[in-house]
Amino acid sequence: MSNVAIEHQAGAASAGDYIALLKPRVMSLVVFTGLVGYVAAPGAGDWVLGFAAILAIAIAAGASGALNMWFDSDIDAVMTRTQARPIPAGRVAREEALMLGLTLSALSVVTMVLAAGALAAGLLAFTIFFYAVVYTMWLKRATPQNIVIGGLAGALPPAIAWAAKTGSVPLDGWLLVAIIFMWTPPHFWALSLIQHRDYADAKVPMLPVTHGPKSTRRHVFVYSILLTPFVLAPAFTGLGGAAYAITAAVGGAFFLFLAWRILRSKAGEGIAAEDKPARDLFGFSILYLFALFAVILVEKVVAG
Repeated sequence: MSNVAIEHQAGAASAGDYIALLKPRVMSLVVFTGLVGYVAAPGAGDWVLGFAAILAIAIAAGASGALNMWFDSDIDAVMTRTQARPIPAGRVAREEALMLGLTLSALSVVTMVLAAGALAAGLLAFTIFFYAVVYTMWLKRATPQNIVIGGLAGALPPAIAWAAKTGSVPLDGWLLVAIIFMWTPPHFWALSLIQHRDYADAKVPMLPVTHGPKSTRRHVFVYSILLTPFVLAPAFTGLGGAAYAITAAVGGAFFLFLAWRILRSKAGEGIAAEDKPARDLFGFSILYLFALFAVILVEKVVAG
C-alpha cells in the first residue's frame, strides 16, 4: 500500500488510534526504567519536579513512536503484525502523525528544561533525534546492525532521569543504560527469527534476512553471553543489593540457557515448531529486564 493511498483513506480516527501512535507498550517500559533511574539516583529529590521529568520522558517516548509510525508507514503496510496500525489501516493521515510527533517532542524537551535543567533536556532531545532520525530514517533500512546501534535510544531513559535528579550521570547511571543496550539485540533478534518473513517482504535488513537464521542464532547466543557481566555489575558497584544479585545471577543463567536452546534449534528456518525457543527467549527477556529494574526499585525504596 503506498503512502498516497494511506493518506487518501485516512479518516474516522478514534482517540485510541492516536494513543496507538504513541506506542503505549514501549512507552510503559521507557517510563518504568526512567523511574528506576530516578529512584536509584542518590538524594531525596523534588518529587514534583521528578514527576514532571518522568512525564517528559513519557511524552518523548510517545513522540518518538509517532515519528516512527509516520516514517515507517510504508513498511507497516507490508508487515503482517503492523498492518492494523492507524496509518496503514487508513484511520490516521501521515501528516497528523508527523505533527503529533513534532509537537510532543517540543513539549517534552521544554518540560524537561523547566523541571530538570539543560543536561537532562539535552539527553532527552538526543534520544528523540537518535530514535526518529538515526535509527528509524537511517539504520533500520541500511544495516543488519540496526537494532544494535539503534538500541541506544531505548536504553537512555534511566540516565536521563538520573540527570534530572542529580544534574550528572555517574557510572551507576550508565550501567542501567548498558544493561538495556546489551539486552536489546538478543531480545529483538529472537523476535526477528519468528518474524523474518515480514522483514524480508518489507525489505528491512534484519539479521535473519541478510545473514540467515543460523548466523542470527549465533548472534543471539553471543550477545546473551556479553549481557551477563553488565547485569551482574550493579551487585558489585552497590547499585544493586543481595536480592538484585540473586535475581541477576539466576535470571541470567536461565537467559543463557534459553539462548543456548536457540543456538541448538532451527528457529527461523520456516518450521513453526522450531520457533518455540525464540518465542521463549523473547518472552522471558521482557520479564527478566523488568525483574532486574523492579528489584533495584524495591531495594532503593526499602533502604529509604
